[in-house]
Amino acid sequence: MPIATVNPADGETLKTFDPLSDEEIERRLAEADAAFRTYRTTTFEERARLLNAAADLLEREASGVARVITTEMGKPLTAAEAEAAKCVKAMRWYAAHAEALLANEYPAADDVQDAGAVRAKVCYRPLGPVLAVMPWNFPLWQVIRFAAPALMAGNVGLLKHASNVPQTALYLGDLFHRAGFAPGCFQTLLVPSSAIESVLRDRRVAAATLTGSEGAGRSVASIAGDEIKKTVLELGGSDPYVVMPSADIDAAARTAVTARVQNAGQSCIAAKRFIVHTDVYDAFAKRFTAGMRDLTVGDPMEPGTDVGPLSSAQGREDLEELVTDALAQGAQALCGGRRPEGLERGFYYEPTVLTGITDRMRIHREETFGPVATLYRVRDIDEAIEVANDTSFGLSSNVWTRDEAETERFVRDVEAGGIYFNGMTASHPALPFGGVKRSGYGRELAGHGIREFCNATTVWRAS
Repeated sequence: MPIATVNPADGETLKTFDPLSDEEIERRLAEADAAFRTYRTTTFEERARLLNAAADLLEREASGVARVITTEMGKPLTAAEAEAAKCVKAMRWYAAHAEALLANEYPAADDVQDAGAVRAKVCYRPLGPVLAVMPWNFPLWQVIRFAAPALMAGNVGLLKHASNVPQTALYLGDLFHRAGFAPGCFQTLLVPSSAIESVLRDRRVAAATLTGSEGAGRSVASIAGDEIKKTVLELGGSDPYVVMPSADIDAAARTAVTARVQNAGQSCIAAKRFIVHTDVYDAFAKRFTAGMRDLTVGDPMEPGTDVGPLSSAQGREDLEELVTDALAQGAQALCGGRRPEGLERGFYYEPTVLTGITDRMRIHREETFGPVATLYRVRDIDEAIEVANDTSFGLSSNVWTRDEAETERFVRDVEAGGIYFNGMTASHPALPFGGVKRSGYGRELAGHGIREFCNATTVWRAS
């Protein structure tokens, strides 16, 4: 894939970029290594000052960078502006909380004595340069939720961003430089995916984090494992959205629309499989389908647009293949299922609701990265949990119930990194985020995320 800005609203290639040469990659790796040796010794106060300065810059420039995001990957401008604001919030949160999250830990006095020491503690030290391989769907947020904790912990960052958002990638590298971070503390590497292996194998790179596809995660994990380097992976998701009889059906259906079509459905944590108890299935399906049908698909720069284009022609073709396969095997489209008329130049697809899904269909097994929902009818809580877990993924989940006994059952039995009751999944800097099964491992955000790339060092003194 070329490194280029291709506007998904009309398919026009606006700008192309040459990848970095081998010599330039080497220079930047050396700069990252040198920067870490100094930056690791800075105080939390100094790191917080720098990160807050970056947050201030982003806040002032949010409108402009949002237009770049929309131009590069197609999300509605209002959503891009909200993404920038969320990044500002996360940067300020880590600037305020990192020191407490990484405070020294002191075992109980009896345990210290039993260990044969007079004093003991655990302290958290940074690992070094961390390679971040990031996706295009939230091109600011995915990077900031890695960069803010990593930088506050004393690490330095190397960003290999998706090849279709190069201008956003360059903006991020420039942002931290203008905020006052020393050269080498955070660098954007405009390189193809084929360059990831050599960078990750370089002795100066300490660890890696990747958000992306299952295949990309498997590749990075394999390379890092061979080099015995720490990784955090946030991969695909096929999140269930369970609706039980005690739910507020109007609220559940209304929220379900947003949960499915946020970012045109191109989100790992978007609800994708809607699992509804038979007692409320018809009422939910009617409201949900009407809500999906009423969405406005169009130019993402226009304020009235609900759903913009998919990010690429290939992404739309992949989605169409899943829908075509399902329909050919007996699924029914309650709405959508085709490209919208009048928007032929861009990569648009109609919000779609499919029912009659069986386990023979690809769409039952594979992640749908676009505004297509699958609807399942279940008899009881046992079947709801069975269907919810009938996936190789386990990122997040949504459950609508006001029954406390059901709540405890879902918490116990749903296989996911998060369970959100009576609302939709949303990440927040204070809450750990990540998955199980083939959705990856490790956690981002909160204290769990900032400690992922730290060395938990035991300090023991006999006298």
